[in-house]
Amino acid sequence: MARTRPDTTVPDLTGKLAVVTGASDGVGLGLAARLAAAGAEVIMPVRNHRKGEAAVAQIKRRYPGAALSLRDLDLASLSSVAALGAALRGEHRPIHILVNNAGVMTPPDRQTTADGFELQFGTNHLGHFALVGHLLPLLCAGRARVTSQISVAANRNAVNWDDLNWERSYDGFRAYSQSKIACGLFGLELDRRSSAAGWGITSNLAHPGIAATSLLAARPEVGRARATAGGRVIRALGRRGILFGTVETALLPALYGATSPEARGARVYGPGGFQHISGAPAEQAVYSRLRGEDDARRMWEVSERLTELSMTPSS
Repeated sequence: MARTRPDTTVPDLTGKLAVVTGASDGVGLGLAARLAAAGAEVIMPVRNHRKGEAAVAQIKRRYPGAALSLRDLDLASLSSVAALGAALRGEHRPIHILVNNAGVMTPPDRQTTADGFELQFGTNHLGHFALVGHLLPLLCAGRARVTSQISVAANRNAVNWDDLNWERSYDGFRAYSQSKIACGLFGLELDRRSSAAGWGITSNLAHPGIAATSLLAARPEVGRARATAGGRVIRALGRRGILFGTVETALLPALYGATSPEARGARVYGPGGFQHISGAPAEQAVYSRLRGEDDARRMWEVSERLTELSMTPSS
């Protein structure tokens, strides 16, 4: 008997403007397609324009009426983030959905962003922190839902507060965990500050479970010539519906968090199956590493300092 693939219902998004980072492949591509299929206009900021064009063509083949636009964005460059923010603010269009999805995972060696930050911390967290900051007036105007993609890795290890950029001793997976903990602390603090100040933004978190997404694929730009061995195993089992998810199921928690009328702020959504590895999206307990409000305030303040950005709606 065929196994029923998990899914989630997306409401009509006609008239909504959505922004999805990392939409040129993998989970981001799937999210952009599902949002466009529901009627949203989707802005796809991408680092690789050629891959972005291929992604747009792929979505339009499936949904000919999809409203999509490509923009340039390198989250590993704060000047690139600022340029996108300025361009979108110049269009004066409220943003209703933002999915902070793009990321990098465990490059084989320590690498840095254009601004000198450890690559994973700088891309996965600081780049998205700065993006929200530059788009804040538009997010407030749209009373936006902001969904930030974390990882099961955010439930392991800790923030290396004394060496956030891992300059003294580099561990790729611990640095990846830190980047996702930081992203999660920020997403929850954004919801608290929005509620306190009346910004109108709802911010929540999602994680994809475990699936062979593009994070585990060959990534020549970070020095990985081929897919990781673990990624190949996960892909083979996921395709058979054994334990792990697929790209199509991995996108569902973020899709639910970003669009469902039942989704709430300051919540975490992940796969509802065994050990939250795969399955239909469901709310789950906030990871212990993300519960400290003092840690969240500290990460916010450190991020403002590192990005030289004051997070206010008028910025």
